[in-house]
This record gives sequence, structure tokens and C-alpha cells, in this order.
Amino acid sequence: MAKVKTKYVCQSCGATAAKWIGKCPSCNEWNTYVEESVQPDTRQTRRRAMIPVTQQKAAPLQSFESSSGVRTPVDDQELDRVLGGGLVPGSLILCGGEPGIGKSTLLLQTAMRFSGGNVLYVSGEESPEQIKMRAERIGPLKDSLYVLPETNVKIIAEQAEELNPSLIIVDSIQTLFTPEIESSPGSVSQIRETAADLLTIAKTKHIPVFLIGHITKEGSLAGPKVLEHMVDVVLQFEGDRFHAFRILRTVKNRFGSTHELGIYEMNSNGLQPVLNPSAVLIGEKDPSLSGSAIAASLEGMRPLLLEIQALVSTAVYGTPQRSATGYNTRRLNMLLAVLEKRCGFKLGMKDVFLNIAGGLRIEDPAIDLAVVAACLSSSLDIALPSDTVFAGEIGLSGEIRPVSRIEQRISEAEKMGFKRMLVSSYTRNVKDSYGNLKVVGVEKVADIHRLLF
Repeated sequence: MAKVKTKYVCQSCGATAAKWIGKCPSCNEWNTYVEESVQPDTRQTRRRAMIPVTQQKAAPLQSFESSSGVRTPVDDQELDRVLGGGLVPGSLILCGGEPGIGKSTLLLQTAMRFSGGNVLYVSGEESPEQIKMRAERIGPLKDSLYVLPETNVKIIAEQAEELNPSLIIVDSIQTLFTPEIESSPGSVSQIRETAADLLTIAKTKHIPVFLIGHITKEGSLAGPKVLEHMVDVVLQFEGDRFHAFRILRTVKNRFGSTHELGIYEMNSNGLQPVLNPSAVLIGEKDPSLSGSAIAASLEGMRPLLLEIQALVSTAVYGTPQRSATGYNTRRLNMLLAVLEKRCGFKLGMKDVFLNIAGGLRIEDPAIDLAVVAACLSSSLDIALPSDTVFAGEIGLSGEIRPVSRIEQRISEAEKMGFKRMLVSSYTRNVKDSYGNLKVVGVEKVADIHRLLF
């Protein structure tokens, strides 16, 4: 019998060491090394046996046939948009998010609405009775949905071979284990090996596989970083549990764009797609209140109209506060410095609080103009015109720079009934008016104060 050896594995990045180390030299995390057993097994031989071995030879790239990219829709408009048009056969998709945000609900209703064939739902956290109770609340049950309460990846592979489903959903990857590894489920070794087995199933049988993944307290996906490299698509499901809206973002996508965004609303019947997010995110507000501006943002190919809320007040304590919800705080500090330098507004001793309504987090620089307008409105305590929308990026010298795809932003603002839109005067190929919407060009930040106030 071969002697069982042990090694120490970092639970954050997967680095190994011969002895215990307090601080990982790879990821600089403390107290993450855990002792694991190393068996002289034949896992590599077993995995190679699962994959058909064919001798490949180098050939010119022109001799290969390009794939037509046939996709299978999942009957969810928002999820199809984020995936790039549907599921690619043999793709491995990882969906991560905070506990209780709705990951299991999203994929369960995806399994119930899927019309492309049988679906195998592997549950390692809930019993079939719990899943059925939640499924009855979401919608009518279907005979094509099969539930497997199992965590052994060998049994999952056998059931996939027997059922031959068109879609596999695993909830969650941190609960699976393989008997060849002695460490507990959720460890770096177990996550890496079970994900490799599921990847083999997806590629050899051309079955798309969804994996639900937990995240750490820092907001990153739990497990080794190699997990994100192994999968084809990484989706981030985020949102505030105290808000009804949920955001589905694409972090990685080998088959489409990584700039798409899906918006859902959580209610008693599950997650409902928001088809017109601009109307929902703007909502109704008192036009006499100051510190509110409407920004024309763009996420992927979808234009969004957002409400930017700002509060500027005298600092009670010695050091002024700078706080932003859904917006980059460093960029907020930069815009405040531009206001003070280029416009003469003394905001150095004032508290500034910024919020994007609806619980969204936006990184589009085109909302800079709306942020500045909201801050000026709150500082002067003068309300902005309710029929005005903003779209422009602000540079360090105070100039307003043009933004991409301005026509789509203008079209969305016109559809929502706005009368005036402030853009950069350097924007090309833009008319003065679009229907009832008048486009006004602004050159510098100082022009905003003169034009609005």
C-alpha cells in the first residue's frame, strides 16, 4: 500500500506548500492554508479515458470550418441577452452572487421555462420537497424537469449518461465532492476536480451546464481562481436585498459580449424580467426637490435612464465625508475637484453623498454630467428642470467629452418624453432636435451652471 502524503493548500488561491504558512505568498491572505491528503491515484488516467483520444496534426487555419454558433434559447429574455443570444452546446456557465440574492430561484425558473428538452437539476443544498414547494410558487410544473439530490460527482455523471438531458443545473459547486479526494466538499481540491469532471461531461456530450457558486465576504467567487478560467461564462447576480431589483452581469463570456446587463424584479412569483427598466428606475418624484438629475446610461446594447441623487451639506465634523452608493467614490472625488477648480464652487468643507436610485451600480462615464448637475443642484438648493436629461463625460480640465452611441441614448430619452438633453458640444453627427427632444451642446463644466441656474 502506497504511503499517503499530505500537503497544505491555500483555500483562497489554490497555492500549495509542504508545511503550514501563516501568510500565503501568492495571494497575501492570512490563515488560509489547510492540510489535505494526497493519494497516488489515477485520476488523470481516468479522466483521459472519458475523453476520446484522437491524434491531431497541425493544419492551416483556413482548412477548418467555422462553427455556425447555433444557440438554444432559455425562454428568458434577460438571460438570453446576457448570454449573447442563448445557450451554446457544451458550455460551462458559472453564476455567482451573495446568499439569498436569488441565484437558485433564477436557475430553477430557467429550468421550468426551458423548452429545449429534459433538464437535470442537481441539488446539493435543498431536498426535493423544498424545491417542489418553491417551484409551485413560481409556476406550473413540467414533466421534463428531473431533480437529483446528490453531491457525488460520479453519480451525477452516471445520471447524466442515463438521462441524456439537454441542460444540467448544479446547485452548488461548493457542495460537490469526488471520492478520490479526501478533503471536505468546498475545499480548493474538491472544487477544482469536480469542476473538471463537469467540464468533461459538458464538452464530450455537448450539454450546457449551469453551476451556482458562492462568494466570499470580499465579493469574489469562492474557491480557486482556476475555476473562473475553466468555465466559459461567468455571471454575477447582484443587488440589494432591501430593493426589489436584481442585476445579472456578464463578467466573462467566450461566446458574446461582457457588457450586457439583465434586470429582474423579485416578487412573490419569482424573478420577473424588467422589459422597460427606464420607466421603472426613474419612477415618480417631486419636481421641486433639488439634488436629482436624470442620466442617459448604456449597458451593453441597452440604453438606461437613471436617477442620480446628490446631497451636499455643511460638514458637521472636521473632515468632510464623501460617500457614493452605486458609483465610484474616487471618480466622485475627481468630479468635485473639477467643480472647485474650474467653477469656483467651494466644496472642500462640505459633505457630499451620492446615490443611484434603484440599487444599481453603474460604471459608465457618461453619467458624469448628471452627477455634477445633481451636486450643483443640491449645493444651490435649486431643483433641476424635470424634462432635462444628461449624457457626457467630464475631463480633468473641465471639458465635457462626447460619449459613445449617443443616438441610442437620445432615442431612449425621446421615448420617455423628455424635452431637452445636454450633451457634449464636440459630439458629431447629432441634430439639434429629435421629435420633441431638443439637443443642447455644452462645452465646459462652467457652462452647466450658467445654462441651468
